[in-house]
Amino acid sequence: MTLAQHFRAVTVLGLPLIGSHLAQFAVHVIDTIMLGWYDITALAASVLATSLFFVIFIMGSGFAFAVMGMVAKAAGADDDIRVRRVTRMGLWLSVIYAALFLPAMIWSGAIFAAFGQDTELSALAQDYLRVAGLGLFPALLVMVVKSYLAALEHAGVVLWATLSAVFVNAGLNWVFIFGNLGAPELGLVGAAWASVGAQMASLLVLVLYTARRLPQHAMFQRLWRPDWPAFGEVFRLGWPIGLTNLAESGMFSASALLIGLIGELPLAAHGIALQIASATFMVHLGLSQAATVRAGRALGRNDVTALGQGAMAAVTLSMAFVGITVILFLGVPELLISGFISPEEPQRAAILTIGAALLAVAALFQLVDAGQVMALGMLRGIQDTKVPMYLAALSYWVCGIPASYLIGIQWGYGAVGVWLGLVIGLLLATVLLWWRFLNTFRAMQSSGGAAAPS
Repeated sequence: MTLAQHFRAVTVLGLPLIGSHLAQFAVHVIDTIMLGWYDITALAASVLATSLFFVIFIMGSGFAFAVMGMVAKAAGADDDIRVRRVTRMGLWLSVIYAALFLPAMIWSGAIFAAFGQDTELSALAQDYLRVAGLGLFPALLVMVVKSYLAALEHAGVVLWATLSAVFVNAGLNWVFIFGNLGAPELGLVGAAWASVGAQMASLLVLVLYTARRLPQHAMFQRLWRPDWPAFGEVFRLGWPIGLTNLAESGMFSASALLIGLIGELPLAAHGIALQIASATFMVHLGLSQAATVRAGRALGRNDVTALGQGAMAAVTLSMAFVGITVILFLGVPELLISGFISPEEPQRAAILTIGAALLAVAALFQLVDAGQVMALGMLRGIQDTKVPMYLAALSYWVCGIPASYLIGIQWGYGAVGVWLGLVIGLLLATVLLWWRFLNTFRAMQSSGGAAAPS
């Protein structure tokens, strides 16, 4: 393939994955809006509940991310049997993980109480999670099947399945939160049932597509049969990815706690600016997954040249989008933020001022955040996950959070200082992760083969 063909391959694969992530992001936004219309207390409880759900979910999704790289490599080597083996064991591990963490959902009230949360909100959040926890099973299974399909470059159906979940979730929210169409008015618990229904709908779409369009893999035949060697491989690659995801998401959660020490207005501005930055980050996450697939396929073919060209194409596209977001964040920050604040809000001007300052930092933030997630995508494609886990944890928690506390709290630079600390942590992660990938890539070039790192 020429470099231009690599650009096209990454774009064709990346666009549906980007759309899928943005659609998943829309599910969260719709839940927030509809619960806000229903009751502010229910909205606050949902924030508490979904924070715990997300932490558990993001750790468990490590097995799905491992499946993506492993299936891509097997597909590159034309090994359909291995494609089936690792995907099935990814499904097994996801179910086992969900079963192990379901009790934390059922008795989550005690967890919230241990962190000093309000008693009423904790009880409501537990009610939500006792239903939503059941959705952890289909949610993680969806992640595995999505990874399998994306690795085989069937990314279009991943987008359509996620879009179907958006509409099902919105419709079920309308029915069960507000008690429409003769259904009982369940409020916050209704939102939980809507989430479970949307996850089941998405899983059904993906399973039917897989069975119909990819019968050669016989993916769901004799699914109960264990394959312990493949089980061990997926586990060894997946758990470091889960902890890496946890380290990054935990850093952002900790930043919110730090800004909460400063005041209510900075925390509100932080929430808005982070929503905007998260939406643009979905583009880089989609391109990172496309990079994982392309790198895995090159690894399966033992094609070092294609590995390097695929990395160049993915990173170039990511950096081009960084340029667009920098222009927007620096040029029209008030326009981006204003839609999140009521015109009648008395503190609107103050929040706009703080939010605009945060988006100015986010212009730099986007560059380093994109850099680290693209490096992680390439490393996962060559099945290198354990060392990157240590590098990420070092960057985020030994450097990033202490820097945020020092600059934002101790030195008095407020929310902007906290965000500068995050930039420092992400910058270190970018440097270390790309150092790891480039050293591994040079070793592959020297040895004349694209063998996965030990």
